[in-house]
Amino acid sequence: MAFVLAVVGVFGLAVGSFLNVVIHRVPRGESLLRPASHCPQCTNPVRPWHNVPVLGWLALRGRCADCKAPISIRYPLVELGTALLFVAVAARLGDGTLLVLPAWLYLAAIAVALALIDLDVLRLPNAIVLPSYVVAPLLFLPAVIVERDWAAGLRGLFAMAALWAFYFLLALVYPGGMGFGDVKLAGVLGLYLGSLGWSSVAVGTLAAFVLGGAAGLALMAFGRAGRKTALPFGPAMLAGALLALFAAAPITDWYTNLLVPA
Repeated sequence: MAFVLAVVGVFGLAVGSFLNVVIHRVPRGESLLRPASHCPQCTNPVRPWHNVPVLGWLALRGRCADCKAPISIRYPLVELGTALLFVAVAARLGDGTLLVLPAWLYLAAIAVALALIDLDVLRLPNAIVLPSYVVAPLLFLPAVIVERDWAAGLRGLFAMAALWAFYFLLALVYPGGMGFGDVKLAGVLGLYLGSLGWSSVAVGTLAAFVLGGAAGLALMAFGRAGRKTALPFGPAMLAGALLALFAAAPITDWYTNLLVPA
């Protein structure tokens, strides 16, 4: 397992480097392939050895090799954060569930990109969310077929439809607080949470609203937002889904014990 975690960590660094491109270019409608990585100030291309995740930024001391313009620390943090998240997901799933690892790593990757894009521009791009309705089921399919766990597959599809419908109703009832980008993301998260079980669907959904509400209250307490300030909800939805992956069982047990003391 240690070897798998090491490989996943290195892979996460590389994916994080690519996610930096996604986060910068997708909201602007730019190509992910052309032009090659370059400094936004002097437009000079980044040397290949300076593109090495984390180490390239450290070697440059956070500045462009040509014009010395500052390079945001967010770039290495995204790379390192993606690697750590990949390792955590792989460790949580363990040896016996490697067939579903690609599916969950895909969610981890888009979670990083979508959360930061939503924080930047208050939008969850269709270019990332909509393809996930095809990519995610295909990534889950090998595990469903090999393990013959058709129940989990069907449960995921039902949860996808149910969570999409739930968020769609919320968007109709309260359009100022829920965008249709959130609705589309809800379906993708429903597929993942449903594959784990209905308790995970409940925990992941409730956690999104708890985390989103707590973040909003904190921002208002520090004077960073008002009652009418538009706040992104995508990061809370993604955090809630990942929280369910790691802690749905103990949270469910804790809540059950509150209702029915042992």
